[in-house]
Formats: sequence, structure tokens, C-alpha cells
Amino acid sequence: MNTGKVDVLLGLQWGDEGKGKVVDVLTPRYDVVARFQGGPNAGHTLEFENQKYVLRSIPSGIFQGGKINIIGNGVVLAPDLFMGEAKDLEKSGHPLKERLHISKKAHLIMPTHRILDRAYEAAKGKDKVGTTGKGIGPTYTDKISRNGLRVGDILSDFENKYAAHKQRHLKMLEALDWTDFEGFEETEKTWMEGIAYMKEFKFVDSENEINYLLRDGKHILCEGAQGTMLDVDFGSYPFVTSSNTVCAGACTGLGIGPNKIGNVYGIMKAYCTRVGAGPFPTELFDETGKTIRDLGHEYGAVTGRERRCGWIDLVQLRYSVMVNGVTELIMMKSDVLDSFEIIKACVAYKLPDGTETKDFPYEIDNVKPIYKDFNGWKKDMTKCKSQDEFPQEFRDYVAFLENYLETRIGVISVGPDREQTIVL
Repeated sequence: MNTGKVDVLLGLQWGDEGKGKVVDVLTPRYDVVARFQGGPNAGHTLEFENQKYVLRSIPSGIFQGGKINIIGNGVVLAPDLFMGEAKDLEKSGHPLKERLHISKKAHLIMPTHRILDRAYEAAKGKDKVGTTGKGIGPTYTDKISRNGLRVGDILSDFENKYAAHKQRHLKMLEALDWTDFEGFEETEKTWMEGIAYMKEFKFVDSENEINYLLRDGKHILCEGAQGTMLDVDFGSYPFVTSSNTVCAGACTGLGIGPNKIGNVYGIMKAYCTRVGAGPFPTELFDETGKTIRDLGHEYGAVTGRERRCGWIDLVQLRYSVMVNGVTELIMMKSDVLDSFEIIKACVAYKLPDGTETKDFPYEIDNVKPIYKDFNGWKKDMTKCKSQDEFPQEFRDYVAFLENYLETRIGVISVGPDREQTIVL
């Protein structure tokens, strides 16, 4: 931890790496946890004291008493979903209004954004991206085209601003020949209740607040959503999210100068998963893939969708380490591979022209993974309390990953609970 700098925590694969748990484990070291991008399509699952929580928009530091949690300007926020999530947390005894600050510059996801999301996906037909339908893409589209509605707009003449944006969306839907508005009035009513509820929270100029907190010597952790391969610039475009999920997104999503970035923690699974459409070189379509899905409970925290599963892809991970400037790796779900005889890792791609590469290419649709085999450790690691208890085969696997990725693995998770986290 560097004084005067923020640390960044982000996913290195296609999302769902287990960021929520890691933030919760790391937060005792920090005074502030700030979310810098994404919307309620993210689902950060935390389990402790026999309770399971899924956070969608609220930073994962909310469970630690006395911490400031900030929703940054790079986030897109749905007032109705935020209200539901926040009220559930308040019921469980967490005083949110004392702990959570919301950037005035964060953009609002309107009910019509969700309808536009569905309409755009339907128009793409077989080429659809496989979005969560939460309106994230259309909201970021409005932001970039300078047509967005922001949290700060709630504070003055909001009804008129909302009506103008809604009218523009309805004209767009008319042009798309979209007629399915089922449940819209009820959604809009709840959405407006969410707006009223949000007024009970502290709205801030988060860029000022973050930099003042840094100047005061506070330790800040910036939390990303999704994963590097869903980054709108560096991911498997167009099957990506609509924001920058990489480390640079913390600068633009919170108003932090690049010289203020300290440690960059990159989270990965011991294997790989993906939700939605798009290329996935190491995907397994056989019984092994199904076994990984079942053992890892690989179903979307927000959508419940089955995650596609495959072996770890080190070509992709090395690329992610590079573009994020990762200083330390955190490996999740190592225990999911406990029962396998042989474990594989993709160490290169075979390109369509027959050549091999370790560099992540422009297109990955037609690459073939080249694997290295490892002997499985065949031991229940969920009971391990320290690295001394790791089987030799697992140590060999970890050592190979560190060597290939040229980055230290500093934390290994061997189960879903907060306690099943081993710092090396």
C-alpha cells in the first residue's frame, strides 16, 4: 500500500473472477472503497457469517464499518435497482446512508434505456451481443453522444429533463418499430421512487472528494466491475461491455491522475469462464466443462445464466497483466480443480495460417489453444489454512503461472467464505 496513491482491484478475464470477495477481504486495510465503472450488470457475491450478499452497484467495502464507499462518475446507476439493493442491505443492519456517497457526474439508467437495449439486441438477430438487458449500453451511448441524464440533474428541474430524454428515446424506439412496452408504467413508477430514495444519500463531486481524501493520507481502493476481456477498447469487441474495465478506467471513472495509481491487483480464476456471446478460445464443450461449472457454481450472480467454462488461458492473461500494469495477482477458485487428474493451461495460440503466437491477436474467433498438461493435486484444499498445506502439484502449477505471467501471485482463494483466503 502506497501512501498518497490509490490501489486498483480488477478482473483479468471475462468477469466473474470473484472481485467482491477479494475487496471484502482487502478492505480492512483501506479507509475508502470506490467503484469506477460499470452498472447493475455486475454481480459481486460475498459470503460470510453464513449469509450471502450480491452487490450490483454498491462498492464491496460497504460491509466494513466506518469506511467511506463512493460510486464514481464512471458508473451508470439505475435508481430503482439501486433502491432495491440498498434497502436489502439496510435490512441486514448496514447503515448505508452514513457510508455511501454518489458522484453527481454518474449517469442514470432510464427505464427507456432498458427497452432500447432489448430493441437493439433484437435488431442484431444472430449477431446479438448477449447483454444483460439492463440498459447499460444505451446509457453509455447517451453519455458519449452528450445526451445523458446524470445524478446531479436530480437536484434541479428533474421532471422536465427526464421528460425530454424519455421523449427522445420513444422516437428512437418508434424508428426501430419497437412495440413491446409491457410493464413499462410500473417500472417507471418504481424508478421515480428510486429517484426520491436516492435524495437521502450524499451526492458529491467525487473527483474532488477522492483527491482530498488522498491528500489527507487516506488509503483508497478502486474497485472495477466485469473483466479486462470485456473492456470496450481492449476486450473481445464487439462482445464487450460499454466502459473501460482496465486500470486506466479508474483514472477516468474517479478523476484520479495516472501518477496516483499505486498497486494494481489483478484477479483471475484457476480456470476461465465467460457469460454471453463471443469468442472463448479455451471453452470446453465436454463433460469436463460441465464438471467445472457444477463444482464452481458457475451461474451468473445477476442473471442466473450458465457460465461457459474452460481451462485457464495464459495468452489472454499475460495480455491483461500488460494492459493493466498488474503488480500482484490474486487467484480464485483453486479448490474447484481439486478432483482433476490432469489440469491444462493454454500457453500459446495456433493462428488460422498455422503459425503460433503468445501475443493476444486482433481476432480470437479462429485461434486454437495449445495446452501444457499438469498433474492434478487430488486433495481437498478447502481445509487449507496456510500455503504450507498446499500439495506439491498445486505449488508447481502456481510457480508455472507466476513464471509465465512474470507476476507474483500474492493471494489464493480455496473456497467462497471470507476465511478461505490465503495470503502468501
